[in-house]
Amino acid sequence: MKFNQKKINVVDINKTKKSVFATGVGNAMEWFDFGLYSYLAVIISHNFFSAVENEQLQLLFTFATFAIAFLMRPLGGIIFGKIGDKKGRKTVLTITIILMAFSTLLIGLLPTYDQIGIWAPILLLVARIIQGFSTGGEYAGAMVYIAESSPDKKRNLLGSGLEIGTLVGYIIASLLASILFTVLSDDQMSSWGWRIPFLLGLPLGLIGFYLRSSLEETPIFENELAHAEEGDEEGFGSILKNHTRDIIVCFVAVAFFNITNYMLLSYMPSYLSEIIGISSTVGTVLITVVMIIMVPLALMFGKLSDKIGNKKVFLIGLGGLTLLSVLAFYFINLKSLVFVSLGIFILGVLLATYEGTMPGSLPTMFFTDIRYRTLSVTFNVSVSVFGGTTPLVATWLVKATGNHYAPAYYLTAVSIIGFLVILFLFKSTSGKSLKGSYPTVESKSEYNNAVENPKDSLWWHAEQPEK
Repeated sequence: MKFNQKKINVVDINKTKKSVFATGVGNAMEWFDFGLYSYLAVIISHNFFSAVENEQLQLLFTFATFAIAFLMRPLGGIIFGKIGDKKGRKTVLTITIILMAFSTLLIGLLPTYDQIGIWAPILLLVARIIQGFSTGGEYAGAMVYIAESSPDKKRNLLGSGLEIGTLVGYIIASLLASILFTVLSDDQMSSWGWRIPFLLGLPLGLIGFYLRSSLEETPIFENELAHAEEGDEEGFGSILKNHTRDIIVCFVAVAFFNITNYMLLSYMPSYLSEIIGISSTVGTVLITVVMIIMVPLALMFGKLSDKIGNKKVFLIGLGGLTLLSVLAFYFINLKSLVFVSLGIFILGVLLATYEGTMPGSLPTMFFTDIRYRTLSVTFNVSVSVFGGTTPLVATWLVKATGNHYAPAYYLTAVSIIGFLVILFLFKSTSGKSLKGSYPTVESKSEYNNAVENPKDSLWWHAEQPEK
């Protein structure tokens, strides 16, 4: 039995790498803003919630604004996901990056509470809502675009480039914050210095828009969806009914990935400052160093995932966080710079297992005609419920219990649940063609192998395409 040779997708690896770079730049733009908001959370809380006298409550309100914006992500996922499945992946990616750049710029231009009163936090929330709406189609769309443009044998390695963009965005944000905290006085930072990084969102967004506007549509979309007949579109109710297991696995995977991500990259700077008593400058430097280390680690785990299977790499990360989360926070709470660094490093290495595998794995869970919509909605609902609320939940747990290890217990519980779900419900998709699609290859030898050995474990998928 052989594949229909005309439907095997042959890609130019150099073009794929350019696509990874273009999508990664947009993703860096998105997380540049998230990073800034987290690193400058204490200053933002003083400027926009100064009517609240308690500083911990100010920070709580700031993270609440951060979390509320995530409620718009599912709506963005529904709208942009439908557009992406019908009009193409590229169309959405060019729209979302402009919206993100605008919302980042808006935050930098907002007057404070002392200047316009209650309208200040309201406008801050509006800016965050715009960003939440745009990111609803951004990250899922970038994952789908890269997955559909990559050779099956290198999907996880190339997909990790998207998370490299995330890390680079955070790194740029933390470097800017560190420089500003060093160069400017506390009064200058509080008065106007905090605005500078947000104002840079516009030029970064324009660069990303230029890069994305030159992208080509993915070969899988062009081959399989662009010529689909009208009226064949599957509704969300039908999708939920027919793909329940895949949606559950995706939902849980997104949850443990983003809780870990936001715990380390969004909540930790404030935890180090407010709980451990480390200066903002030292805290941001520590997080930045760990993120720089995570860049090659993410690439390494992406390559490893292509070789041994994404399921095994997932379980390495989940098992490690189950066993070591409390230990990492124990080291951090020793308050010695060496042990604080060690604790953060442990969390960073284990997070890198997800960074290297998640972008290339999540799109493989769904068929091409529903991939963008289903992944967008599932991803953004999970991120809204768990990821975006992580700093808020962690802050509340510490305040409510008085226990500085409460965030570690939360991370451990989530990791145990994730471990069980991946162990029993997920099958490795590394090296296999996307669901319902023919193989995607980069060389003549891979093409010949796909034609001559369709049942080879490298290519054959449980849901085999037309014979």
